[in-house]
Amino acid sequence: MTTPIELVVLDMAGTTVLDDGVVEQAFQRAAERTGVADRMPWAEALDHVRATMGQSKIDVFTYLSGGDADAAARATAAFEGAYAEIITEQGVSEIPGAADAIQGLKDAGLRVALTTGFAPITREALLDGLGWRGLVDLALSPIDAGRGRPAPDLVLTALLRTQTSSVSAVAVAGDTVSDVESGRRAGAVFVAGVLTGAHDRPALSAAGADAVLADVTALRGVLAQRELLPLVTTS
Repeated sequence: MTTPIELVVLDMAGTTVLDDGVVEQAFQRAAERTGVADRMPWAEALDHVRATMGQSKIDVFTYLSGGDADAAARATAAFEGAYAEIITEQGVSEIPGAADAIQGLKDAGLRVALTTGFAPITREALLDGLGWRGLVDLALSPIDAGRGRPAPDLVLTALLRTQTSSVSAVAVAGDTVSDVESGRRAGAVFVAGVLTGAHDRPALSAAGADAVLADVTALRGVLAQRELLPLVTTS
């Protein structure tokens, strides 16, 4: 008998929050302001940024800086500042239909947690900009959990904080290989990739996604098809 899902863990930028190149812009501003990536051609640095989308930003900058922890910390702070600037300049938008999709999951009797590789200050700015503080049950950054993705810590911390019964009652969805790997390592019963962000269908499938969806609005339907929703739902 299939265990019903109790908790859905969703990534933010690229999955529920429209990215539209903002993360790359912020990385570039941070690199220009701190020189953290000067040891390599920018194209190579950008390839690494794209490949590691979804991971903790300080981990990405530690690689770019050749392991210099102080330089990585400065660059991470510069990244968070640059991201805030871009939000101020351009505003922040949801992936079309994301808020309704989250509400639909909650209406189905599920708890919803958001996770991100951003620092709490950036995460909170996004939640405020979207007006989502009352929408989700929990929002976590790597500092809240221990390690960032692809480690399982964010998913497992969400499970613990929401008092979910087991990993077999958790579903995960995200737009990056790191999101999928994190869900798999945590033992989530269902892990979906979505095509609204950094990585494509072959990459998400190769990482172990149970399904690759056009966007997060398809998630509730897939959970229903697989008989993973609670039997008793609210209308």
